[in-house]
Amino acid sequence: MTDKGKGKPKSKSLDGFLAEAQEIIEAFSRELLKIGRTTGGEADPDTVNALFRSAHSLKGLAGMFGASRLGALGHALEDLLDELRMGRVPMNGAVEGALLDAVDVFAALLSDVQAGQTAGGTEAAGLADALEDKIRSARMPAALVAAADPLDALSLDPSVRGVLTEYEEHRLRENVKTGKAIYRARAAFDMASFDKGLSDLSGRLKQVGEIISTLPAPGVAAGERITFDVLLGTARPRSQVDEALAGLEVQVAELERAAAPALPAEAPKSVPAPAPRPEGAPSAPLVQTVRVDIGKLDRLMNIVGELVIAKSNLLSVAEALKGERIPTEVSAQLFREGRNLERRLEELQAGVLDVRMVPLSQVFDKLARMLRKVARDAQKDIELEVRGGDVELDKLIVEELSDPLMHLIRNAIDHGIESPETRERAGKPRRGKLALGATQKGNHVVVEVSDDGKGIDRRRVLEVAVERGLVAASDAAALSERDVLALLFQPGFSTAREVSELSGRGVGLDVVKTNIANLSGVIDVLTEEGRGTQMVITLPITLAILQALIVDVSGRAYAIPLNSVLEITAFREADVRTLQGREVIDLRHATLPLVRLGRLFRLEPEGPAGAAQGFAVVVGLGRERIGLVVDGLLGQRDVVIKPLGRVLGAVRGIAGATDLGQRKTVLVLDVGAILTETLEAEPRHRQTG
Repeated sequence: MTDKGKGKPKSKSLDGFLAEAQEIIEAFSRELLKIGRTTGGEADPDTVNALFRSAHSLKGLAGMFGASRLGALGHALEDLLDELRMGRVPMNGAVEGALLDAVDVFAALLSDVQAGQTAGGTEAAGLADALEDKIRSARMPAALVAAADPLDALSLDPSVRGVLTEYEEHRLRENVKTGKAIYRARAAFDMASFDKGLSDLSGRLKQVGEIISTLPAPGVAAGERITFDVLLGTARPRSQVDEALAGLEVQVAELERAAAPALPAEAPKSVPAPAPRPEGAPSAPLVQTVRVDIGKLDRLMNIVGELVIAKSNLLSVAEALKGERIPTEVSAQLFREGRNLERRLEELQAGVLDVRMVPLSQVFDKLARMLRKVARDAQKDIELEVRGGDVELDKLIVEELSDPLMHLIRNAIDHGIESPETRERAGKPRRGKLALGATQKGNHVVVEVSDDGKGIDRRRVLEVAVERGLVAASDAAALSERDVLALLFQPGFSTAREVSELSGRGVGLDVVKTNIANLSGVIDVLTEEGRGTQMVITLPITLAILQALIVDVSGRAYAIPLNSVLEITAFREADVRTLQGREVIDLRHATLPLVRLGRLFRLEPEGPAGAAQGFAVVVGLGRERIGLVVDGLLGQRDVVIKPLGRVLGAVRGIAGATDLGQRKTVLVLDVGAILTETLEAEPRHRQTG
């Protein structure tokens, strides 16, 4: 399966290997988020088993494709998780740290495989060596203390105990040690449908406790039926067990306990592979999904875009033929077919967009794992609340959202949430809270990162801004709260007095704002000193195909994404006034800043507009509103945004271009960038003025 002498996966198999390995790593990461929610030094056995299976699967997959370094780390991790699930090592900080580090190292090794570097000697290989050292240290068993075997106190049939695997025996022992009741649930099923019946029984028992073992009942059989015993460990009262089994023909008995003599502890031993035996669980159904490269979806989206243009051209031709001398029935049929094509294209367009959508949990899970590592390094006790992980966004947006959110979380941990001692002195709980959430609002998604820390000290922000020449000292007092908070997003701005491992290195919120703006989004800041800070990001659901309002600006057509358009209003030039250097109008008792697109794109000379009346397209993202002044409205169209390339791609205010058909190309406005640029122009105007 590998290239000769190089240990590199065959090129035609590489994509499949990378996709499957990435899925396993993501599953490992999701389960890892649950591992820290336990107390008493014992992790949830189902979670540990899931982690163990992921490590085992990754080890096997890496071995098949010649990724030896990845396989070696998977093997080491599998051994650690085996020790953990067998109770030979406790769930402590060393074990948790090794598990958390594993996800990042796996990802780095996977990048090496993708680049054809599988033999070692890379930075990722060095990280893997260091992690294996951590794993070896974490596996060192603690001093064994002689103790009685709790199972000797349990009235368990010797024939049953004799067929338990070592892991099942360990789980039974742990349940007895923690004082849980042990029940034997016995049920008989028809041979033809026992898998369904046993699955139902197991599902109900899992609601009230831990299923320790499922095995055929010894010496019990009746014709065409098969009988199973299920051992259950639970802290729930018997009444709840009976309630969970209501309606089933099940015999339930609690195993009695008696005093057991003390026995010397045994030295750790390796776990033999369990002998195969009937589990009774139904086989897993086939997964009704396929992996699709995002590049293929992009190509499909481009084809859909071309079809949209062809549809528009067809309808234009049909409209032009209205005045020609052609049979009425031919003209009517042409229109009917054109409309039918339009409906089918809308369905196809919606289907392609739906395939591109992924839940935000893909990035939220990664961030939750990162938070635990960062909080531990910062010696802060922080509880993370995640909501809205099922909210969906275009995959390309989700991928680009990871870094901005990671920076905001690091910022909240380093600058926002206080140390446990400081919080206690301030009358707060020692444990800080950080919330990561998402909600869908129409064609936009709002993502929030909030903390209950000390908030943003506006006086300190102004002090630093004056020191760095961002604001004149004489103008500082006149800045509004919004203007002060906007200073946080200036390049290189930081209030940190000392450089830390997390932040304060001059790479600040300006990078976050730029990355969000590149996604046609905006970021708002809400803060209250002593209570906390909330960062609110508003993003479009997709940047692929969207509806747009086509407008005329100085004789040229532009497209404004309709998902940002709130309304269209006409105004008189006589009603325009200047407020703090900005042109504004009054709209329903609120002040609306105006942006003359002709001036913004230098299509008309600076100075007052000549027309007595104009149109303002009111656009908004998050809490912000501005009016884009245009000369006319040309209609509404579905558009596919195409990138402009390196030369024009950096032009602020332009998201891309689209083809309206008949060789007519127009620019698509980036509303988020225009809005941000407009609302931040005033502080800069004061500074340079």
